[in-house]
Amino acid sequence: MPELPDVTIYVERLRALVLGQPLERVRLGSPFVLRSVTPPLSAVEGRVVRDISRIGKRVVITVDGDRSLVIHLMIAGRLRWREAGAPLPKRRGLAAFDFRDGTVLFTEEGTKKRASLHVVGDMTALASHDRGGAEPLESTAAQFREALRRENHTVKRALTDPRLFAGIGNAYSDEILHAAGLSPMKLTHSMSDAEVDHLRDATRATLKLWTNRLRAAVGDGFPEKVTAFHEGMAVHGRFGQPCPVCGAPVQRIVYASNEANYCARCQTGGRLLSDRSLSRLLKSDWPRSLEELEQMIAARQPDVEPDS
Repeated sequence: MPELPDVTIYVERLRALVLGQPLERVRLGSPFVLRSVTPPLSAVEGRVVRDISRIGKRVVITVDGDRSLVIHLMIAGRLRWREAGAPLPKRRGLAAFDFRDGTVLFTEEGTKKRASLHVVGDMTALASHDRGGAEPLESTAAQFREALRRENHTVKRALTDPRLFAGIGNAYSDEILHAAGLSPMKLTHSMSDAEVDHLRDATRATLKLWTNRLRAAVGDGFPEKVTAFHEGMAVHGRFGQPCPVCGAPVQRIVYASNEANYCARCQTGGRLLSDRSLSRLLKSDWPRSLEELEQMIAARQPDVEPDS
C-alpha cells in the first residue's frame, strides 16, 4: 500500500503537472471504483484544480467550488501520468482524469478491487474522509505521546492505526521500529517517555529519509514503480537477509494478511517473537532466541564428509 512518503510524491508531482489546469473530463473504467452518489462526477468536470493534498493515505484533488475527488489507492491502486487522452488499460484501468497537458490514469494491479474514488461537494464532506490520526511529521511531542498512548496496543498496531497516526502502514512501521530499536510487539502503555520520544524521532527521521529518497529518484518525472519494498530498506521485505546494522538474519511474524519484519538482535534483545502458525506447528520446539535458532538450523544440516 502506498504510504506517506509515496503519497507525498504523488501529490507533489500532480501539483507540478496539473495545478491551475481545468479537469476536462473524468472517464470511468470500472463503475465499482466510484463509491459516492452525490455530487455526480460531472460536478468536477470543467473546473480548475485549486489544490492537491493528502489526507492520510488518500490523494485529494480539489477544484473550483471546493468540490474534491478523493482517491484511496488501498493496496494495489496506482496513479500514472500519460499523454492527453490516453486509453484506460483493460482490466486494470479504474478511471482516467483528463487535463490539457496529459491524463492521470488510476489503475489497480490486484484482483480484489479495493481502491476507491469519492466525489465530495464541500470541505465538511471532505473532512469526513479524515480518520483523525496525528500527522507524524507535524505533531508535537505531546501530541505524538497522546496518540500513541490513547489505547493500549502493540506499537506496531498503533503506528499503523489511521485513527492514531496518519499515513503509516506496514512497510514504514517496520523501518521505523528498526530505527528506534523497539520490538513491534511492545505494548504502548508500557513505554517510557524516553522510549516514546525516541520513537517519535525515529518516525520523523525515517519518513523524511524515504520521502527525500523517493523525491530524488522521481525528479521531474512521475512515480512509476510505487512499491512497499524498496532497495535499501533495513528489514521490511528482507526476511532471512542480514540486518544492515548487526548482520543477524531479519525475522518476521505473520498474522492475518500482514506481517512484521524485525531484527531480533537490534530490537528484542535476541529473543524471537512467536509466529502464531509456526509456534503451533513446532510447539515446544519453537526457538526462543537467535542462538537456539542457529543451533536448530545447524542440527538439521546434513553431515558433510571432509575431502579425502
